[in-house]
Amino acid sequence: MIKKLLLLLLVVVMFTACQFTETLVIQEDGTGRVSMNIDMKEMMAMGQSMDMDSTMIKIDSTVAFKTFLEEKKDSIAKLPKEEQEKLMKLKDYKLRTFMDPETSEFFIDVFVDFSSIEEANNLMSSINQASSLIPSTPGGGEVSSDPSSDVIGIRYEYSNNTFTRDSYIKDEAMYQKQKDSLQSAEMFMSSMNYKLKYTFPKKIKSSSIEDASYSLDGKTIIVEKSFLDYFKNPDVLDLQVELEN
Repeated sequence: MIKKLLLLLLVVVMFTACQFTETLVIQEDGTGRVSMNIDMKEMMAMGQSMDMDSTMIKIDSTVAFKTFLEEKKDSIAKLPKEEQEKLMKLKDYKLRTFMDPETSEFFIDVFVDFSSIEEANNLMSSINQASSLIPSTPGGGEVSSDPSSDVIGIRYEYSNNTFTRDSYIKDEAMYQKQKDSLQSAEMFMSSMNYKLKYTFPKKIKSSSIEDASYSLDGKTIIVEKSFLDYFKNPDVLDLQVELEN
């Protein structure tokens, strides 16, 4: 099941008007949850209008990566040690898929609960490395690994009422290669957006992004940019937030 969901995720990311929402909730004690939601409602509506599949049923399932990693441990053991370590960092992550043909809702969530903000730093790797969980052969025998897909990372820091989100390029040469390849897909991706939605335990005093919006209680900040703008320049979503004492 998880194999099909991950494959679907990778396909729709490239060819549909997905909307990405990176959500972070931090509690008073520093624990919380970080998630990446890929909303594919437009794709669902398009498929229904074209009568592509009238047999779809409502789905709401959550799969732990830990379970799949255990099932594929023999194949994973054949990978280079560095790639094994990357995959094992996914063990605490979970993947939820929700689809309701009646409302046209369709989304995938990759999320993890953390005890400290440092544990949330593997979010983007968990999504990019998800492709490694897809067998490289139709028979499903081996697990493939493509580290080249993991080019943009995110660092979160939170201390003394200051929160920082910093995007960085992991592999400059590979990033440039992927950036160049986007040129042929820009028309498909022009309507894709990337949103940040971060909730803190205290009211926000100030932020580094001028066009951000805020919740009525002042504890949640929302920032939205074009996905293409973000990929071409990850720094556009770098963020520093100061909280009230």
